[in-house]
Amino acid sequence: MGEILVGSLGGTIAMVEESEGGGALPRLGAEALLRSIPAFRHDDGVRAESLLQLPSASLGLRDVLFVLDWCRAAAKEKPDGIVLTQGTDTLEEVAFLLDLFWDSDMPLVVTGAMRTPTAAGADGPANLLGALQTARDPASRGRGVLVVMNDAIHAARRVTKGDALAVDAFRSPDGGGLGRVVEGRPRYFAPAAPRENLPMPKRHDHEVALVTSALGAGPDLLSHVLSCGRHAGVVVAAFGAGHVAAADAEIIGEWAGRLPIAIASRTSRGSTAAATYGFAGSEIDLAARGAMLAGWLSPLKARILLWALIASGADDEAVRVLFRSRAAL
Repeated sequence: MGEILVGSLGGTIAMVEESEGGGALPRLGAEALLRSIPAFRHDDGVRAESLLQLPSASLGLRDVLFVLDWCRAAAKEKPDGIVLTQGTDTLEEVAFLLDLFWDSDMPLVVTGAMRTPTAAGADGPANLLGALQTARDPASRGRGVLVVMNDAIHAARRVTKGDALAVDAFRSPDGGGLGRVVEGRPRYFAPAAPRENLPMPKRHDHEVALVTSALGAGPDLLSHVLSCGRHAGVVVAAFGAGHVAAADAEIIGEWAGRLPIAIASRTSRGSTAAATYGFAGSEIDLAARGAMLAGWLSPLKARILLWALIASGADDEAVRVLFRSRAAL
């Protein structure tokens, strides 16, 4: 049995309340998290390292690239797998960004907790144990980055946090989960599918904005974001199947030839349409104006994909081609 490497980033799974009424703070390191698992034996071949100590809302894209570099270096030691623990607020985004660049067949599993370690029914120890069991199993190889929460195994591309506080917050609403942890082993519903990673990032100094469509919001915010000169791309969290107000469509048409603009659905499930509606601001209209449709990708993940494509060094035309192909997966 080989070694499992664990890297901790902070988050609820690592939070303790230091003073009454003061709220919990991420203080527990990786070793302490392992000790929290009932009857866990450290001589089972698990090595832990505390990488960051942050609430996940404070993680940045550069932090994720640092974690990616750590994982790639750790993979050279040829462990059976790698587990990362972090906060759940940005877990779906971190896992997806890692997955886009993860070029190893080695299991890389991300987990966290919805309840602090001192809460009744704390879920962190069980989630970490399930992640360790998943990372160690040969059936997990070649599946990219996995998310294990509440004994469910999800693909990084599909998983989303669908509840603010519930223990079963993580779901894969479109396509379903990959499997379950049953009696200490991952049980997958289907074989691993072929996957293709992006080239490693060549830059990380760019920003991709996310603008949400809202009833009567007006076009000023979108216009400012596109014209301020700070962003290498923009994702619009659009109404329904990929729709915006007519005034927003005019602005998108003015800018779509100058920088990549992606249209994702702000709904929690479903894909953008491609050929259903034809009014000004519809998916047909926006595509004709040069915008990219994000398909099944949520606005959060469309933004991560667009940022990653630019980071990989693709030029504007390649970004548009690659975004459309990957959004269609």
